[in-house]
Order: sequence, then structure tokens, then C-alpha cells
Amino acid sequence: MAKKPHVLIFNPDQWRGDVLGHMGNGAAVTPNVDRLAERDGVSFRNAFCQNPVCTPSRCSFMTGWYPHTRGHRTMFHMLRRDEPVLLKTLKDNGYYVWWGGKNDLVPAQYEDPYGPFCDEKYEPERPEGTAGDPDDECWRGAPDSDTYYSFYHGKVETGGKPYWNRDLGNVLGAVELLKNRKEAAGDKPLCIYLPLTGPHPTYRVHEPFYGMTDPEAIPERAPTPEGWKDKPIMLRDIQKRQNMFTWTEERWRELRRTYYGMCSWMDHLFGLVVEALKETGAYDDTAIFFFSDHGDFTGDYGLVEKNQNTFEDCLTRVPFLVKPPAWIKCRGGVSDAIVELIDMPATVEAWTGITPGHTHFGRSLEGVVTGEAEEHRDAAFCEGGRLLEEKQSREFESTSSTNPKGHYWPRVGLQTEDTIHHGKAVMCRTKEFKYVQRLYEKDEFYDLKQDPMEIVNEIDNPEYAGALEGLKERMLKFHLETNDNVPFDTDARW
Repeated sequence: MAKKPHVLIFNPDQWRGDVLGHMGNGAAVTPNVDRLAERDGVSFRNAFCQNPVCTPSRCSFMTGWYPHTRGHRTMFHMLRRDEPVLLKTLKDNGYYVWWGGKNDLVPAQYEDPYGPFCDEKYEPERPEGTAGDPDDECWRGAPDSDTYYSFYHGKVETGGKPYWNRDLGNVLGAVELLKNRKEAAGDKPLCIYLPLTGPHPTYRVHEPFYGMTDPEAIPERAPTPEGWKDKPIMLRDIQKRQNMFTWTEERWRELRRTYYGMCSWMDHLFGLVVEALKETGAYDDTAIFFFSDHGDFTGDYGLVEKNQNTFEDCLTRVPFLVKPPAWIKCRGGVSDAIVELIDMPATVEAWTGITPGHTHFGRSLEGVVTGEAEEHRDAAFCEGGRLLEEKQSREFESTSSTNPKGHYWPRVGLQTEDTIHHGKAVMCRTKEFKYVQRLYEKDEFYDLKQDPMEIVNEIDNPEYAGALEGLKERMLKFHLETNDNVPFDTDARW
């Protein structure tokens, strides 16, 4: 390919796929993402992550591998130096790679941990005279209260000072890079990687974004299944530990309103980068990828935060919007095609003319972006959990693993126990059905047309026997196709 596009990877953390205005959610104020989807990009209604927590998901979409391909199923198994990483591939192929934001991808035990993956790992500095987020403990009540694990803070008061956080600092750093790209990168094409923190809890946001959401317009929460019948015990016991049973619907609505405001804030930051692309004349030459690594419960089922081995749509369905460079035709609008986050690197490779140096399982989205194809995949897969004997996968390294004061103790504490809570499981989802195969508990099966909130597990319903058999066959094929990875370089024999 004679001309290589710039690549923008705008990657918010923990943004649910249903909190987007252009997806029909009247409470979601996301004008910048909506505008891009309407005019120059394609937004995928059925986009799914491959693991519902940060590090495994990022290891997956940066390699094109499913988590099981190399065992990336915990927060403490990151990409080692012998594994492929899209950022390194771009850097090795002549891109100036700028990384501004969180890690959750490459490990810290190496000397110069970022060096192979980017030309610059940007670190913003907070300007004087600004107001930041309050202390991360200020929202917590007493240990036995119904707020101790809620992550809920609400509106952030700035005292009249300009608001600043690291997400804003990283975005402003990217804007400066675009304005001075010749000085930084010369004639190299840019890859700007913005793995931002929001809207990851704590649930808190400043004005005017707090006030943008009409709380009465927010869709209803998914209710707690009665008795958690035929549901994973992990969810039941997380709910017990989070201890938010006394929350009224009004309190839940405020939490959700705050989360929606956080999404509006992230949309604003996205708009700043897009505007900078236009002002610097780089917009037409840029391929834009906007997506989240996973979703958030945000009150669904009476839960907050996320979980690593259950696959509710609020966790697994994510925003995913793609804009190609101007020389590639784009149909625009919303696509109903099923796509996976591992399709991102395959699309980058297709549009940059890079031949991957490893077998991966992503598929270029170019056909559905141009309108030449209506469908992309027949099913999406997500996976997580561990074998009972996998002590290395219990995340004892987490500060929340055995300490009830840890913010994530309701979930991570259960992962460390010698129980089936954190058992291995895999999701196979089509547009109509969702099947979850569990190693130590009852499998799950949902009719998504009749039960979109996934309340009733129909695994024992004989009416679905045919559909269930089909998804089991599809899952077997999935494992057969993806169960290993043969290196491109061969060994010498004698």
C-alpha cells in the first residue's frame, strides 16, 4: 500500500455497549461518537469483547488471539516479550507510536517495559490551579454499610476551578502531538493509542457532564434473578459481599446517571481528538478505532463493577466504531453484524498493508465498513475463569485478594478461594441465543429475543434442545479452530 494512514485507537475502559445515543438510548449524551457514526464511520451494534476484565481483553485485542490461546485469563498475565503486540508491529513497520494512558497490557518486570511498543509513553502533568478528583476513599461508608463497595461518589465539586484528570491530560497530549507531528515523528505515519481510564468506576463526574443526563430517561435495570436460580454462584456471592440490598431505585438511578455522565465526558474527550485531527489536516488520512475493553454492571442484577467469568451483555457487549481513511469507501451508520474486538488488529493490518507475523483469529472489517458485506461472524465468543488447580490464576497478587478493605474484594476475594466460584467458562453468542458452557456449574442458555436481560436460564427447557445442540457444535468448532498457535518461524532439524 503506497499510502499508510495514521491510526487512532481511542480506548475507554468499562463503557457498556448500550450507552450510546445513536444506538437508540435517549438518555445517552454522546454527540461526538454519534456524529462520527452518522457521517464517516460504522458503529457495530453487536460488538463483543473476548474477556470481561481489563488485562485479558487488552491482551486479546492487541494480538488477535483469544484469551485461551496463550493463557491470558488474569490481570497478572500480561504480554511477554515473545508475544506479538499490534503496537510493536506498527512501530516495526515505520509508524511513530505514541501511547498516552493506562497500561494493563505489558508487564513491568522488564527493563524499559514500554520501549519495544512505542516511541513515546506520554505522562501528563497536572496544571496548577486545577481541581481533580477527590480521594478515592471519600465515597466509602463504614465497612458494614451499603456504600463500602458501591464505588459511588456522584457529582464532583470543583470549587470553581477548571477540572483536570489524567484522561484529559493524555488527550491534550495527543492534541499537541497532532499539532507538532512533524517535529515529533518527521514523515512517519502516526499511531496514537489512548487507553483511557473512564468510565471505569469510581462512579463520579463533574459538571456540565453530570447534569447532561435525564435520569428519568435511563432504561430500567436488569432485576436480580429470583434466588439466582440456575445462575453462577459467583454473581450471587458478589451481591452478598457488595451489600447494596437496601438501595432504592432512586439511588440506583443516581449511580447510573453518574455513569452516563462519565460516558459523556469521555465522548467530549474523543471530540477533542477528532477536532484536532481536522484542524491539523490529518482527519481524512486517519483510520479511527473507538471501542471499550468491556462493560460494567452499573446496577444491573443489583451489582456494580464487573466480573471475570460471567458474560452478561452489560459486560461483554461494547461500543465499537470504525472510520476508515478517506480513500476507502464507508457505508456509514449502524451495522447489525456480529464482530469481536480481535477484528480490530486485522482491520489495522488490512488498511496499513502490514502482513502479520503470526497466526491470529481476527478478521478485517473492511467488507462491512464498505457495505460489500452485511454479515461478518455467525457468533461471538468470550471466556474467563480458571481450573480449580490453577493457583497461579487466583490473582493473589491483587491488593484486594485477601484484604476486605480492598475495593475489589467482593469479586477478587472469591477468586482466591478454593471453590468453584471462579470456574472456567466460555460464551457463544449469536443474535438470537447465548450459550455459556461452565466447567463446574450448570451451563446457561438464554433466548435473547424473549429474555434480553438474561434472567431465565433455559438450559433445561426441551423447547430449546435443537438450538442448544447447534451452539454446542459451534463451540466445539471454535475450540478446534483456535486451540493453538503455530509460530511462523520453523526450527532446524538434524
